[in-house]
Amino acid sequence: MKILQFPKIEDPRGNLTFLQKQDQIPFEIQRVFWTYDVPGGEKRGGHAYKEQEEVIIALSGSFDIIISTKKNEEIKYSMNRSYYGLYLPANTWRRMENFSTNAVGLHLSSHKFNSDDYIRNEDEFFKLD
Repeated sequence: MKILQFPKIEDPRGNLTFLQKQDQIPFEIQRVFWTYDVPGGEKRGGHAYKEQEEVIIALSGSFDIIISTKKNEEIKYSMNRSYYGLYLPANTWRRMENFSTNAVGLHLSSHKFNSDDYIRNEDEFFKLD
């Protein structure tokens, strides 16, 4: 996991951030989706991918991404700036929580959707090497 910083063009009329070069993201983007209208107290995620890599960006509002490590630790990333993205390599257990009102999370994925790529059972995930 690592935080990626994207260009931020500051302007009194409003700031602008962009993605245009492959070297900004450590993989070729195959799928883009976003999460929004998450009701208060709800959680998203709660899975890992076998092969897929992902970058998650808080386009609006804020939310926390909690990473569970195989060392039985949790690492919390508070996402609240649209010019930062959290890179998650394959085999990273994550959940998203603590969504603010009108939070929008943008997900950039290295693979197209494949339900077989998901590891949805946390106990099974922690048994894998």
